[in-house]
Amino acid sequence: ANQALGLALSADEITYLEENFKRLGRNPSDVELIMFAQANSEHCRHKIFNASWTIDGQNQEHSLFAMIRNTHRLQPKGTVVAYSDNSAIMEGCEADVWSSTGPAGQYRTKRTLVHTLMKVETHNHPTAIAPFQGAATGSGGEIRDEGATGIGGKPKAGLTGFSVSNLHIPGTNLPWEQKPYGKPERIATPLQIMIDGPLGGAAFNNEFGRPNLGGYFRVFEQTIAGKRRGYHKPIMIAGGIGAIEDIHTHKKPILDGDLLIQLGGPGMRIGMGGGTASSMATGTNTADLDFDSVQRGNPEIERRAQEVINQCRSLGENNPIVSIHDVGAGGLSNAFPELADSAKLGAQFELRKIPLEESGMSPAEIWCNESQERYVIAIHAKDLERFASICERERCPYAVVGHTTQDRQLQLHDQQQSTNSDQRYPIDMPMEVLLGKPPKMHRDVQSTYEQFAPINCNDIDLKMAIEAVLQQPTVASKSFLITIGDRTVGGLNSRDPFVGPWQVPVADCAVTTMDYHGYRGEAMSMGERTPVALFNAPAAAKMAVGEAITNILAADVQRIEDIKLSANWMAACGQAGEDAKLFASVEAVGMELCPALGISIPVGKDSLSMATTWQDQNQTKQVIAPVSLIISAFAPVHDVRKTLTPQLNTEIADTELILIDLGCNQNRMAGSILTQVFDQTDSEAPSVDRPEVLKGFANAITQLRAKQMVLAYHDRSDGGLLACIAEMAFASHCGISINVDLLCIDARTEQDYGDAKNWASQVSGRRHEQTIRALFNEELGVVIQIERSQRDSVFAILREQGISAFSHVIGKPNPNDTLEIWRDAKCVYSQSRITLQKLWQNTSYQIAR
Repeated sequence: ANQALGLALSADEITYLEENFKRLGRNPSDVELIMFAQANSEHCRHKIFNASWTIDGQNQEHSLFAMIRNTHRLQPKGTVVAYSDNSAIMEGCEADVWSSTGPAGQYRTKRTLVHTLMKVETHNHPTAIAPFQGAATGSGGEIRDEGATGIGGKPKAGLTGFSVSNLHIPGTNLPWEQKPYGKPERIATPLQIMIDGPLGGAAFNNEFGRPNLGGYFRVFEQTIAGKRRGYHKPIMIAGGIGAIEDIHTHKKPILDGDLLIQLGGPGMRIGMGGGTASSMATGTNTADLDFDSVQRGNPEIERRAQEVINQCRSLGENNPIVSIHDVGAGGLSNAFPELADSAKLGAQFELRKIPLEESGMSPAEIWCNESQERYVIAIHAKDLERFASICERERCPYAVVGHTTQDRQLQLHDQQQSTNSDQRYPIDMPMEVLLGKPPKMHRDVQSTYEQFAPINCNDIDLKMAIEAVLQQPTVASKSFLITIGDRTVGGLNSRDPFVGPWQVPVADCAVTTMDYHGYRGEAMSMGERTPVALFNAPAAAKMAVGEAITNILAADVQRIEDIKLSANWMAACGQAGEDAKLFASVEAVGMELCPALGISIPVGKDSLSMATTWQDQNQTKQVIAPVSLIISAFAPVHDVRKTLTPQLNTEIADTELILIDLGCNQNRMAGSILTQVFDQTDSEAPSVDRPEVLKGFANAITQLRAKQMVLAYHDRSDGGLLACIAEMAFASHCGISINVDLLCIDARTEQDYGDAKNWASQVSGRRHEQTIRALFNEELGVVIQIERSQRDSVFAILREQGISAFSHVIGKPNPNDTLEIWRDAKCVYSQSRITLQKLWQNTSYQIAR
């Protein structure tokens, strides 16, 4: 049954079930088995994150989740809810809420305390199998998480992200795309995923009535140390922010006899076993079970259900919702027991009261399918008439499926079965058996150690490097991901990805307003550096945090401590060395970097089966994803009008560009886009070695913004300084000249160059390598534009925060509409901005056409 039904139960869990059902004196039904497998899947229970660990023979003191919780323990300020609900809640402020005075009542504005919802989900497995529906239901599930927080939240704006392997767009001949490595037949190609997946996410967001304002996109596939690494199993991130009134932030106590209601669409024979399928390596399940596990989206029904929640919220203290959860992995079999268990109660349900769209469904299919757009709600019996009238007004289906009981027994009654039938109760088991304490996982793993050759720059031509890096999809224009959706729906968008009069997609963060009248708001951004994890996993995790911070600081964030993070962890657990890398990464972020910065992680998710395995002509093939941390940052914004963008101010005659190098002049290259396009490695990976430097930068940028000294702002990330400067030029339709002399100095310049006869050529080669490193390293950093007359004042603030030694005047806009690179008083590169922008836009054009 374990294999035939795709239950993914461990040997310990099978033993646990055997012992408990022997005690009950019977065998489990198929409904009970599937329900137990879903409720206790890695996807739902996060067994690895709650496991105890032994690494290289040493017992570890903390679990992964304990190390994440450590950040909130040290910095709880500004967080209203963490870890205990469907979303986290960040402290907000008073705002004008536009809502009705009750069902069928007039709409009006009321002033009240409003907080910000934060949630980021992954939907990797379904997106690999059916990209449109996988991404659509990923976005829909995250929207429901926001609505089902407390006793009713309101989704506001979304973000979407994708990581895939090489695209192999027909008609393109990109040098880093070797011959396709192949894939399992059942999964979509990376190109299919990037055509259909974003459309699915955008469609659901817009049809529900929410804008998608941010995200990220990474393409990575490379053979490293003899292993194929990449994202055949993609990462699909769906996240967002919402609003919740202070009086609705916490669920009420569920009482004995309270009604348990399904709100939303009917059940269908789809999404069977999604929780367990998502917990398995791609390719290891049967094809039929993989396709069965994918859900289908219906944003109209979800909107109707949200309107029911909105009308309940509008009743204020009389909100009839006692508790609410969304129906996700495992369907009703996970959601209803969770609802009852949260109150330490049991529950009785009537199977045939569950609304269905299809006939002939078995009890297991009715109870365990993952049909979307459903919520489970507890209400007091006395409030049923009022709740029913709201549902009828909004034309949203609902059904009273059961009620809570004092005893801790879970019963599902099938009234179609005769009184004497063994099948009359497909479920009749203690709650403790279902959601009690199955054996705790213990991970006993070993570390692996690899050494990598330093980058060889001798054969890297600067012109070829620039053209290749700008066309790599991670760096190239993301227009095809953005133009597919309406970014104004809802009317609260202040900053979306498109910048300036030419609408170039290079913004660092998304910003929304709290209401329709004021200038307070919230910002969200993303950060990830997953290829770096192949060389130094803890460094990659720190860089993800750092990038999210440098992105969100483009908005008017007052203090770095105000920033809250969502951490989404992906890894191929069980593969050699990957578990130890995951542990080291979580430790680096949860125990070191975030405490040093004073930042907490109140929300997150894990997906720990990121390997793809298949047979190709009797040969086993495998693609393993790097340990991948995707960080989403959220922060309150004091004034949305003060958000900085990469668009240069070309009206002021004399301006300069300053690089604030938060990598402290180290220029490490491992995992960079340049090494990927030339199929190389490097011996050193970028990291956040000095958190105090990042903290000093946050303080400095806050002061500079307050004094209106910063004209433009852009972070250095994928593609390095070259991509950063190019994107500023693209957004501004102007040229830029930069001088890299100050960036081409490092500690290695005093080394022995060898025979004096070759000294000139050796120095020339060294200068070339330094130039390549200066332009294409992806250490943390930011480029700002200032007025030249204010240079001394700007550097005084940078000096006060301890970062002036890493800050360099590197260039200025030029009137020639060209990108120029100068070194040693010579122009070593010059190219038309238009030519470069066409290259940068080509990938997006090829996908969108």
